[in-house]
Amino acid sequence: MIAVVQRVSQSWVEVDGKIVGKIGKGLNILLGVEKGDTEEDIQKLIKKIPYLRIFEDENGKMNLSLIDIGGEALIISQFTLAGNVKKGRRPSFDNAEDPGKAKELYEKFVQEFSKYVPVQTGVFAAYMKVFIENDGPVTFIINSKTL
Repeated sequence: MIAVVQRVSQSWVEVDGKIVGKIGKGLNILLGVEKGDTEEDIQKLIKKIPYLRIFEDENGKMNLSLIDIGGEALIISQFTLAGNVKKGRRPSFDNAEDPGKAKELYEKFVQEFSKYVPVQTGVFAAYMKVFIENDGPVTFIINSKTL
């Protein structure tokens, strides 16, 4: 499971021109589910992301977590994170989990994450426009397989 975690001042997602999820200060999380991912991968990310000390304290040091600041999360499914561009010019998505299983794991991730902070989402498998006001910019790519 791959998560692109971005510290944001605000972020929102639109489907068909309507805002379906919007947050203020917090994290925008783009989540890609790969073949073979399980609930164990979810738990690895859940144990890491809400606790990452990537928000500034009163001294300007990255020392506070999403939980510490009382922030929010916008979690967007993004199967293209499982894309492979090693061969040729057209990405291969063979590593992306089948949509049914991916949706199940994505929804479980959202459910688990919402135990820590308020969560908004996009619409699984929809064409979305995601607006990200990256604060810093601060961005991390986290793969559950390397945690």
